[in-house]
Amino acid sequence: MIKKIQTVELEANINLVLRNSDTVTLTVNLSDLELERITTEHGPLVFAIDGVDIDLDAHNPRMARWTPPENITTRVHRATVAVAGHEIGETWIHTVRTAKQPEDMPVWDFHVDDDDKGVEEGEPIKLTVGGPSVESAKLHWRFDTGNKGAIRNVKVEAKSVTASWDTSGMFAGTHTVSALLVDERGAAVMRGHDPVVLSDTGRVRAQPLGRGDTLRVSLQRPAALRTRDQAFWSLIRSCTGQISGARYAEFIEGVLCKQKTDLLGRGSMLASRLVRDARDLQPFSYGVGAYELLKTATQVFLLLECGGCHAEIKNLDPDDESLRFGEQVTLEDLRARLCAYIPHGQLPYIKRVLDSAFQGEKEIASLHCYGVLSSRIQVPCLLELIWSYWHEEGMLVQSIGAIARRFQNVRARGDRDPLAHLEIDPLRPLGNLLWGYIQDEPNLLSVKRRAYEYDHQYGLQLYGKAVPPLRSADSRSKFLEAFHHLLHRCSIFYKEDNDTTVIADGFALLNALQEVHILLAEGANNQFGDLPWTARAEMLMQQWLLSRPEMRDFLQGRRMVPYKEPWMATVDTMKALQGWTDIPVTYFRDLGVYGEQILLTIRYGDWIDVNNEEAAKNWARSWRPEVQGYLHAYRAVTGMDLTNAEMVDHTMPAIHLQNRLAMQRSR
Repeated sequence: MIKKIQTVELEANINLVLRNSDTVTLTVNLSDLELERITTEHGPLVFAIDGVDIDLDAHNPRMARWTPPENITTRVHRATVAVAGHEIGETWIHTVRTAKQPEDMPVWDFHVDDDDKGVEEGEPIKLTVGGPSVESAKLHWRFDTGNKGAIRNVKVEAKSVTASWDTSGMFAGTHTVSALLVDERGAAVMRGHDPVVLSDTGRVRAQPLGRGDTLRVSLQRPAALRTRDQAFWSLIRSCTGQISGARYAEFIEGVLCKQKTDLLGRGSMLASRLVRDARDLQPFSYGVGAYELLKTATQVFLLLECGGCHAEIKNLDPDDESLRFGEQVTLEDLRARLCAYIPHGQLPYIKRVLDSAFQGEKEIASLHCYGVLSSRIQVPCLLELIWSYWHEEGMLVQSIGAIARRFQNVRARGDRDPLAHLEIDPLRPLGNLLWGYIQDEPNLLSVKRRAYEYDHQYGLQLYGKAVPPLRSADSRSKFLEAFHHLLHRCSIFYKEDNDTTVIADGFALLNALQEVHILLAEGANNQFGDLPWTARAEMLMQQWLLSRPEMRDFLQGRRMVPYKEPWMATVDTMKALQGWTDIPVTYFRDLGVYGEQILLTIRYGDWIDVNNEEAAKNWARSWRPEVQGYLHAYRAVTGMDLTNAEMVDHTMPAIHLQNRLAMQRSR
């Protein structure tokens, strides 16, 4: 019987002990049902360090605490958890003996020897980590230069570790190097939630000219002036990346499949409860419980990662951000600049609106009291409904709808149903999720609800059999013209900015930005924030369902086409089967992702009081990849080139899509 108990995950709150005051908490990742079953059938859990039992926590039978001995030695300890004498989980704790010093003093010192003036390109820089030795604990230091130069000649000495940083081929400037403490498997050693990492910078100078060297001369545009809002743009890139389909799929897989408790690195209480619910649900595989868990996990994911002024800039490439800023920056620099831009936790734009429109009204925390809801002004969710619009035009919702009908054995309208001859047996593993999705359809947003809000916020309309004629009370009829004019002005600015003999004009860009900013503000009413959140949650679930391998086996689509996200292959296969548009969904996805990022910078930027063209220039340069990507994707989808100098097209995209579909079917 004991052998049938699955191996469990044993976690330690810290796996590097440096002082006697460090208390290690061991936790077994078991749900309530699993713990009750094990203890009832086999007895309580027994925790041990190096074979010596330690006491259970008095309030939590999943936990035990270990206080290291007074004289810490540098070694590695094996922690185990067992039931009735059989080990079911293990982990390792590393202890390092250190000299007596205050709690706030660093244990190790990392030094970059570049003579304060820097070294010439090609010369080595000596790196030194001073402090207690870690070899006896089976740990070592790994140096990370961000693929700049190479680390050579690593030497482990009695009280230090040295290495040589080869600067051959590196550009002149300041470069960051880090020393990361890792175990024998290469995994980072953690002190709580943070890895043990030391960072410093080294300066590299360009080599002097010598006889016979060729001197290249080129014209360069004037240096860009820094503006305060640039760090906020980095936050937008970070937050929108955190709620991407790939990040969401990783989170859902962690909840439903791998059942990891360290999901997203924060919000551990919510994540742990979700994982336990998933485990408790396993014996009951019938009904809609799995879908309800998926729906709850999606809401938790958005709550944790939606963004806002409280969010932290992370998972960005410092080199890419440096190229956008026109100077060398680190993530720490960006976080400091963001704090300077949002000193009191409110964006300047939101503070301006509050001071002018809601002066004297108090902030509230409850949804049911009169006043300004603090969560909306302190942590605005960085979502745009245009993301949902373009994914809907790309046939995401229609694809999952057609599969749901076939799953219910309902034949499609018309004489031909391409899915009728397909056996739904491959979808059996997804049965409870699809059944729950179908049962929840009355609670999902209707296409009519979304269509009215698309029209209200952006003046964008959907055309199709499922969309009734709209009788809008308030439509942003000028938004599409203003937005396309802004994109057109960007294309002109990029051409001028590339010409080093011309100083590009930024005021035309600034005026276009202010026009779009006002139109976006006029549409921020009623369902603003709520409907985009709900639509995003539903479409993320739809994407995850369509990305499952069961869908691929059901539809037998192409497997060799490269896609940015796994769900896209299923949508393109559905479009081919149903005779819908043959435009790849990749371009619709790009329009949604890039369009959302561009509009977030305009909506939440304090553009109305800006009279400095450098702000507009910096905006265009920083977001050039996204703007150029949007222009290309729009031409691929609609056939309209927004860079056309003779006329800026602002015809409804749905009309272009209908015209292209009619041409496709006439061939």
